[in-house]
Amino acid sequence: MSDINQGISYYKEGKFEEALVIFDQLIKQSPKEPILLLHRGRILSRLGKLEASLTDFDLLIEIDNFNPDYISDRAVVLHLMKRNEDALKELDRALNLDPNNPYRYSSRAFLKDRAGDLEGAIADYEKAIELDPEDAVSYNNKGLVEEKLGYKKQSKSSFQKADDLIGYQPKEYKSTATPKEKEHKDQSPPITSSKQDEERANKSISFKDYWKTVAKVLGDKNTRTEFFDFIKSKFGNKK
Repeated sequence: MSDINQGISYYKEGKFEEALVIFDQLIKQSPKEPILLLHRGRILSRLGKLEASLTDFDLLIEIDNFNPDYISDRAVVLHLMKRNEDALKELDRALNLDPNNPYRYSSRAFLKDRAGDLEGAIADYEKAIELDPEDAVSYNNKGLVEEKLGYKKQSKSSFQKADDLIGYQPKEYKSTATPKEKEHKDQSPPITSSKQDEERANKSISFKDYWKTVAKVLGDKNTRTEFFDFIKSKFGNKK
């Protein structure tokens, strides 16, 4: 097994300190190899070393200024640093470079939601759905934002559409959180479309495999759910 494969293996197992040692050594040998910088940037982010992570993503973008995936990853780090305005600008740039990718809109919608721009989040989710009508994740997340705004009829419709797309048929719709309670709930979306409204309130959209899908960068339908659970893991139940 090569050093990079060993590093990836540690990375997938959550052994981030061990993985970092390997990627540090590899980058000393090849300081501008994008795949190495990409993985190390993510590892550093996972370890909470955000300034160092941002440095790696800055270098990646210096190498390829027009790569929307690198830009999107950099936006994640900026968001973790609570620099939401900068993060949104980066997502705008990624979207301009890749305007037909529904993930660009759904990821920007997620950050708009966290930043308090709920109407803007809905507009972006609607665009994501327009580009990919079969995406249950965007329907579900749109429903969550509509619920926050008190749009009960619209949110119920969005949740139902998400449930239909994954083949789940709840007996009835019932919100489990009062408006006051919702103010204190995690702003991040639930895992895909939920099986119960309680799950919608308490689970984040799965970015849980973010650090497992090591061969990919953010930017396609198969990896979009990874983005949100990593954010959830960093911020817990606080906005």
